[in-house]
Amino acid sequence: MENMAEEELLSLEEEEEEEEEEEKVVAQDSARVPAPASAPAPAPPLAQAPALSPSLASAPDEAESKRHISIQRQLADLEKLASVTEGDFDSASSLNSDNPDAENKQACPLCPKERFRSCNSHKLRRHLQNLHWKVSVEFEGYRMCICHLSCRPVKPNIIGEQISSKMGAHYHCIICSATIARRTDMLGHVRRHVNKGETKSKYIAASAAKPPNEILKEADTDVQVCPNYSVPQKTDSYFNPKMKLNRQLIFCTLAALAGERKPLECLDAFGATGIMGLQWAKHLGNAVKVTINDLNENSVTLIQENCHLNKLKVVVDSKEEEESEDILEGEEKLGNVEVTKMDANVLMHLRSFDFIHLDPFGTSVNYLDSAFRNIRNLGIVSVTSTDISSLYAKAQHVARRHYGCNIVRTEYYKELAARIVVAAVARAAARCNKGIEVLFAVALEHFVLVVVRVLRGPTSADETAKKIQYLIHCQWCEERIFQKDGNMVEENPYRQLPCNCHGSMPGKTAIELGPLWSSSLFNTGFLKRMLFESFRHGLDDIQTLIKTLIFESECTPQSQFSIHVPSNLSKQGKRKGGETITNLAKKQKTDVSTEHPPFYYNIHRHSIKGMNMPKLKKFLCYLSQAGFRVSRTHFDPMGVRTDAPLTQFKSILLKYSTPTYTGGQAEGHVQSPPEDPVADKVEMAGNDKADTSSCRRW
Repeated sequence: MENMAEEELLSLEEEEEEEEEEEKVVAQDSARVPAPASAPAPAPPLAQAPALSPSLASAPDEAESKRHISIQRQLADLEKLASVTEGDFDSASSLNSDNPDAENKQACPLCPKERFRSCNSHKLRRHLQNLHWKVSVEFEGYRMCICHLSCRPVKPNIIGEQISSKMGAHYHCIICSATIARRTDMLGHVRRHVNKGETKSKYIAASAAKPPNEILKEADTDVQVCPNYSVPQKTDSYFNPKMKLNRQLIFCTLAALAGERKPLECLDAFGATGIMGLQWAKHLGNAVKVTINDLNENSVTLIQENCHLNKLKVVVDSKEEEESEDILEGEEKLGNVEVTKMDANVLMHLRSFDFIHLDPFGTSVNYLDSAFRNIRNLGIVSVTSTDISSLYAKAQHVARRHYGCNIVRTEYYKELAARIVVAAVARAAARCNKGIEVLFAVALEHFVLVVVRVLRGPTSADETAKKIQYLIHCQWCEERIFQKDGNMVEENPYRQLPCNCHGSMPGKTAIELGPLWSSSLFNTGFLKRMLFESFRHGLDDIQTLIKTLIFESECTPQSQFSIHVPSNLSKQGKRKGGETITNLAKKQKTDVSTEHPPFYYNIHRHSIKGMNMPKLKKFLCYLSQAGFRVSRTHFDPMGVRTDAPLTQFKSILLKYSTPTYTGGQAEGHVQSPPEDPVADKVEMAGNDKADTSSCRRW
């Protein structure tokens, strides 16, 4: 009987101990999610993780109640939270506690029981300050402290026969409630929210009411843009008004290609707002079948809305959407636009196109192989590169990584950038057994645009690969020349340079740049057709640029092509004006691009100290009179493209320069040539009068 009584007492004690342990766990969990004092809530189940702060949960704002317990304003708030938590714990465990100091001990609200045991208040304050508060991340008056609770469990590690599941330390984002492990990653995460404008007030308000989108108009095409549309870090659908010239050049390219064959399957691989594809579909009509692609879901939605805004049918997965309710009955759609949400590489691998435009944010080398895989014969690929820091030799290591070339800052750095991109495009085409013909290459302040025609076949690919060469550049006088073809090692490569800097200057004077595209950058016939298309569609902004490209491609001041289109072209009837442009375009189809001299000289770079240079227009005439091909270049407003060697260029510049002052014999005065100076002045005056008409257009 006594043994039975002892067994019953032991069983009762074990049951009481189990009940006490359960009450401790329940009390601890309920303390970590406290209810308001007016209406105490029942303890939550054990599966729920501690989440909310009592000081924030009592706030009426719904966003305040969603903040985690680790997000507080002051260290005192964490201490109050610990006292509230431990108060409930003591009330549940003081019944069977024999230790009188247990009531003064407090537990950390951000650490589990196994990690940090209950201690006195001064020790807890030191623990909170050193472990949680010092490594916190501050944002708009709040501190996101590090949390060690079971919000972010780490994968279990098998050590021998035991499995250790360690709880990972992490931070809770005050904006999006994400859990991030490292403090540096948390700082970058918050910084990205700030760059996108997703602060505490704006991000929460965005779910309730989105700010209205702005509607812009370009080339008779309406486009709806998001707020902060011109800052790529703050929006998903980027729209740059400074790229208007780029869009108009590509439109004229597509319009000129549509004159050869139709209909054309065109792809805008990175649509963003869809402005470029909308202009194609709206102004070229049935001549093109436009596909606008973007990987971002918000951008795809915005593109569809812009299609309806411009009265265009939207085709998604080969199914036409229903017409928008905003369009009145009886109005006809202007065309169809297919909108896809797919990775650009995948889309270009799956489908074939006649025209592909690549305009990613940065370099485009990651998409060139896919673009040339299925492009049709005689199709066109246009590439816009905005990584100008690497192309313009500001980040040379990035240029080596992306394009595999050596580059330095030179006076002709913009043309060097264009030839780097063309070389990358040519190598990608050659890998797909295709060659290229460069139609034009433009390098301006914000972008580098390269447009090439695709020629299928291994023979064209071999001819294209031969045009990629290295460049020898003299760092003293900036003379340059492409290396000669051949596999044999050159004994003295300095002999290829026209200058004698290596013999007169100590050390190594030249460097090797490249590989670069060594052939022509312009096709004169295609540029003339683009000019006619710009007049037909009223694109006045790019007509001056296209005229400069035509003169640059011909590299002669006495061009046989008249760029003055009749002013009454718009006043003529549609049939008569259309016939005129069509006939002129047909005449230009057979034009062959002439090889222009590579690179250019900056007239200010080679000016003589103490001498006044002649006007640029007159200097071009002087070079032309000397028997050299000469033209201006769009790469540099003070650049001169000519086939004259640098020594001849400097001698002609010196000959027609005048001293800055006339008082006495100037120091270092340039001696006059041996001919009679009076006769030279008369001859110069006569030549100036005779050549005034030929130089006016410069």
